[in-house]
Amino acid sequence: MNTNLIFFDNDDRDHLLPLTFTRPMAELRVGVLTIREKWERHLGGEGSFITQDYLSQRFPLKISSDNIVINAGVLPNPELVLLISELEVNEALMHQGDLIAARMNEAQFQRLLSDEDIDELAGYELSESSWMQVRRPWELFTMNSAAVEADYHLLTSGRESQPLSQTNRLIGDPGSVFLEDGASVEYATINTTQGPVYIGKGATVMEGSLIRGALALCEGAQLKMGTKVYGPTTIGPWCKVGGEVNNIVMLGYSNKGHDGFLGNAVVGEWCNLGADTNNSNLKNTYEEVRLWSYADQKFSPTGLQFCGLIMGDHSKCGINTMFNTGTVVGVFANVFGSGFPRNFIPSFSWGGASGLSTYRFDKAIVTAPRVMDRRGVEFTDADEEVLRHIFKETAVNRVWEKKDDE
Repeated sequence: MNTNLIFFDNDDRDHLLPLTFTRPMAELRVGVLTIREKWERHLGGEGSFITQDYLSQRFPLKISSDNIVINAGVLPNPELVLLISELEVNEALMHQGDLIAARMNEAQFQRLLSDEDIDELAGYELSESSWMQVRRPWELFTMNSAAVEADYHLLTSGRESQPLSQTNRLIGDPGSVFLEDGASVEYATINTTQGPVYIGKGATVMEGSLIRGALALCEGAQLKMGTKVYGPTTIGPWCKVGGEVNNIVMLGYSNKGHDGFLGNAVVGEWCNLGADTNNSNLKNTYEEVRLWSYADQKFSPTGLQFCGLIMGDHSKCGINTMFNTGTVVGVFANVFGSGFPRNFIPSFSWGGASGLSTYRFDKAIVTAPRVMDRRGVEFTDADEEVLRHIFKETAVNRVWEKKDDE
């Protein structure tokens, strides 16, 4: 019987917006796998979620008689996996007052959902945090080198790669390249001296691509001809990428299919970056980058000198779009026009540097099914309700609507 894993969002969820507007924290991808997928492989279980009410239909909760509850931002490592696998019912792992994981029966879990104290739960304090924990959007790319390395070993240990075609030029250890079934790589240059290269099932690397690991090219993803990839980079399932990318994470089903530069960035699902889209990832003054924080409702320091673009699901930009250093684009924005748009673009925005208006919800939900149908994915009633909630919740950031009402 599989272990029942339940991932709970904590207060970091609001700091991870706009990426967590449309998914629980455990569905974020860093490395090859999502956080949920990592834990499922390590613990041999199936996961569900304690998340926002409006997401619960798309991401339901499953409770059993025996449950392991895990902080959704925590990434597994061997020591933590061992400690969690050895937990008995009524035991929990804590770190500086934060719950990391617990094992509890159904009755206890129901009390947890009701915000009742579980007095019999014995908490064990972990003195050191040797694991990685995702708390901010940019950590998906700053932690990606270690995450790709860990996932590479998890996925490939004891397995044999499909052969790498002799048309390719390999620099580094041949054991640091792994091709899943159906992967196609021809006439590419692959350098593994800085990290491994994982090519997922059915993924394609077209001719002339230049790759420096670490790279995770997930299932069905494509590197177009002549693509230049600097790791650590993750290209999520069914994404298409061309031009030049450097230390980015694309969660899945998104396109940057043409020339242009994208660096130190996280792009959600169902996004499309028009031809010759570029983002700046370094300020001319070399100062620390500040990024819009939904939790604080202001621009907050990142501690980073290099930080490019954070883009929520279903957002698009037109050809020749230029994003400034540290730009945050919400969910379902449509950005176009000349000049640099502002470095915070609210969800359901329409326009660019010359001004923004509201992307009407009735128009947006006509576009979404068309986009998803191209990848053979159905746009469901639950998807529509999630987007409807986000449209209403994010109205506070579309300040022009208030002016229009005056």
